[in-house]
Amino acid sequence: MNPQAKLTSTMSLILGTTITISSNHWMMAWTGLEINTLAILPLISKSHHPRAIEAATKYFLTQATASTLLLFSSMTNAWFTGQWDITQLTHPTSCLLLTTAISMKLGLAPFHFWFPEVLQGSSLTTGLLLATAMKLPPITLLLLTSHSLNPTLLVLLAVTSAALGGWTGLNQTQIRKILAYSSISHLGWMTITLIYSPKLTLLTFYLYCLMTTTIFFTMNTTKTLKLSTMMTAWTKIPSLTAALMLALLSLAGLPPLTGFLPKWLIIQELTKQEMTPTATIITLLSLLGLFFYLRLAYCATITLPPNSTNFMKLWRTNKPVNIITTTFMILTLSLLPLSPMTLTIT
Repeated sequence: MNPQAKLTSTMSLILGTTITISSNHWMMAWTGLEINTLAILPLISKSHHPRAIEAATKYFLTQATASTLLLFSSMTNAWFTGQWDITQLTHPTSCLLLTTAISMKLGLAPFHFWFPEVLQGSSLTTGLLLATAMKLPPITLLLLTSHSLNPTLLVLLAVTSAALGGWTGLNQTQIRKILAYSSISHLGWMTITLIYSPKLTLLTFYLYCLMTTTIFFTMNTTKTLKLSTMMTAWTKIPSLTAALMLALLSLAGLPPLTGFLPKWLIIQELTKQEMTPTATIITLLSLLGLFFYLRLAYCATITLPPNSTNFMKLWRTNKPVNIITTTFMILTLSLLPLSPMTLTIT
């Protein structure tokens, strides 16, 4: 891709995100979301592969529909209340439309249909942007309007996302699709506590971005895109692959790794709100995700694929590991002991 075009797309992404998260007016927030959508399309389709073009088309159509719903929601609210302020969303129909629009933009079930396919058609770097940075503006809008949204609807969307993300990720062999369903499941955990503790939702999102970035960087370093290549990737950089196993378990939420912190705090918050049955259900549904994370970890470090006797294994290389990958890996594995300080900051 042309460096000037890549720089333009990157700067447009930063601009669109900044406009959305810093705006008080619905039209400015919508403008930032549209800039983001148009800026990411060249990055998705830059390989000119038919799958990439298909992914870009699906992404554009879905995001355009969601943006239209968001604009219609804000106009309906302005029609009935005379308010264009994001925090003054009070009309019930507008709240319902906004929840639908943001769910489509984030990929919450049952509006998740586009996300795995788009992630599969993108490169690892673009997939990382789609799974992390592109979710910040919609989540910011959810946080700003959380006091107006329907708690029952949000809990229903959250439980559906956790169930569907775990269940549909079980039979996948493509790493990017597995990470897409992982993202859907984690979005369910973020949504379920949105009404009661918005700061906890934001903390969960930050930690999810940290762990997902670590895994995407590691996959990019070892050039791993599916389970069969992951089984032989341990011969390239054994230490990094061993750390990848722990990072996957951290994303699954196993103690004493970093990923346990948000789930622990969310379960605690739901119990405080006398939602123990809901906390029990979403905790049991996280076991589905734990299964395919364990399978990924197992494939990364323990097994070898069935092969013939003349199969040539990949031998280890002296390729240095990026310092950013190393830093993120350390944080992904060891941030739990710093949780008191983290909670004080947030």
